[in-house]
Amino acid sequence: MAGHRFDVAWTFSLVALFFLRAHCFYLPGVAPEDFKKGDPLLVKVNKLTSTKTQLPYSYYSLPFCQPEHIVDSAENLGEVLRGDRIENSPYVFKMREPQMCNIVCRKILDKKAAKAFKEKINDEYRVNMILDNLPLVVPIRRPDQENAVVYQYGYHVGLRGQYAGSKEEKHFIHNHLTFTVKYHKDPLSGSARIVGFEVKPFSVKHEYEGEWNEKTRLTTCDPHAKRAVTSSESPQEVEEKKEIIFTYDVEFQESDIKWASRWDTYLLMADDQIHWFSIVNSLMIVLFLSGMVAMIMLRTLYRDISKYNQLETQEEAQEETGWKLVHGDVFRPPANSDLLCVYVGTGVQFFGMILVMMIFALLGFLSPSNRGGLMTAMLLLWVFMGLFAGYSSARLYKLFKGTEWKKTTLKTAFMFPATVFAIFFVLNALIWGQKSSGAVPFGTMFALVLLWFGISVPLIFVGSYFGFKKPATEDPVKTNKIPRQIPEQAWYMNPAFSILIGGILPFGAVFIELFFILTSIWLHQFYYIFGFLFIVFVILIITCAEITVVLCYFQLCSEDYLWWWRSYLTSGSSAFYLFLYAAFYFFTKLEITKAVSGVLYFGYMLIISYSFFVLTGTIGFYACFWFTRLIYSSVKID
Repeated sequence: MAGHRFDVAWTFSLVALFFLRAHCFYLPGVAPEDFKKGDPLLVKVNKLTSTKTQLPYSYYSLPFCQPEHIVDSAENLGEVLRGDRIENSPYVFKMREPQMCNIVCRKILDKKAAKAFKEKINDEYRVNMILDNLPLVVPIRRPDQENAVVYQYGYHVGLRGQYAGSKEEKHFIHNHLTFTVKYHKDPLSGSARIVGFEVKPFSVKHEYEGEWNEKTRLTTCDPHAKRAVTSSESPQEVEEKKEIIFTYDVEFQESDIKWASRWDTYLLMADDQIHWFSIVNSLMIVLFLSGMVAMIMLRTLYRDISKYNQLETQEEAQEETGWKLVHGDVFRPPANSDLLCVYVGTGVQFFGMILVMMIFALLGFLSPSNRGGLMTAMLLLWVFMGLFAGYSSARLYKLFKGTEWKKTTLKTAFMFPATVFAIFFVLNALIWGQKSSGAVPFGTMFALVLLWFGISVPLIFVGSYFGFKKPATEDPVKTNKIPRQIPEQAWYMNPAFSILIGGILPFGAVFIELFFILTSIWLHQFYYIFGFLFIVFVILIITCAEITVVLCYFQLCSEDYLWWWRSYLTSGSSAFYLFLYAAFYFFTKLEITKAVSGVLYFGYMLIISYSFFVLTGTIGFYACFWFTRLIYSSVKID
């Protein structure tokens, strides 16, 4: 017995560890690269990013030093949609061979170049680079904790400041980069694998003697005299006709970190206690709702039994008759039933996409090393889940005794995607107007339309065909020919009030995790705590189902049988609170000043809120659908 208990505890520990510490591991296709001493290391440059504007630009949109030929790296669909533009750079290292004060190039700024640099410095743009698929980070010490380091992705193009004794603000550029490449050495083969890529940026007004030529030696940093750049005491100003010399150092550090866990430092969670608090908070909501649902189920079943045993009092019988009285109307098809079928079908499509994506993420298939993988997976899963959207939409439509299934199928295939695509197209036009690399090219836009029309629409039709072909689900009770009059309802059973109340708890279950998701999207941080996210997703499903069942029961007890749409809108209203929270987040956490960037933020958050509405609404609808069928089938109506 003790051995059995140990096995159970051990298995539980493994499962918990798997869910909550889902560290990246690499897929068979993503093999590590071994470097011998002296092997060339090619640094690639990615987009320039800013949390103030949310508009990415390609690295060479600024007049930085360029290699002889600029070569674009092949990008997947997700990378293009994220605005990634990965290109080669003039920075070339040799493995385990330190370099000091390497001159990249010398530039004399014209008016246009100086203006471009100043604009990007004002908007706090960062330069992103990649070495062996690892992003460049700037280590920053945390003042509140000893020996604690946080990593900032990319280094700032420059900074603003004043000279001592002057009030005039100047712009300074980071023109000297001190790179640190961390490697893990294999003691047997002598080869090494890269496990870290860090930088310390400096602004240095380089000086030299005589006229400039290819052999000029700098006096501010000199490898022969072992004079290195260690501070920005004499910074390089950005002004028209100013000379800027770009330089860099490279040092190599041996590390104990193994290649398989090299992403762990990047993804280190400083806030795991907050995630635990979030889950405990959400579980309290779930327990409260579960108690209510259990009471309702026991009460209805107990009353039903007691009736046949003739134990109930007259007062109890009156109380119970509420939901039984509407048995002849409860399965009457609602107004706009075809539209409900469309929304339910789209919700099933979303649910399937998110569930499969979560499982992939938990298994490590969507690790951050696979840039754009999450976005690509979402799009492909959405397209292929069209099969289930068509099927569920047609099944419900047949239950409502509809005959024009092709019309409903067309609406399912086009209604939600067309709305999202229209918003996306307008936002993309705005980004394109800003000449940002975040604008989706015409070729990619065409690929998206092809995925929609070529795969998603046919699959929705296939699903609908099979869904409509199956015999309709029988209702547990017969529907009367004449609709029953609904009595006047109490103020708290008013549809608008109960719908808005119903959305609070599902939103409350996810809002703490939502903060981290918004931070990862808009403040350019990695989100890789899919273990926590999966638990929160399960809690969201349970909360949506339970709150809808509870409110649906109260509605039926007050002899209001119009539950179809209300069940969808009750849990779906949590999307309204999500959008309100997004607005609160915008004004309290983000420093967006440009109007275009504000429109982008609210445009994308509108798409996310609409998607959340469809997802949570469908969960609530199916919970209520199951509940009504269960209680009316378990009771013999006189």
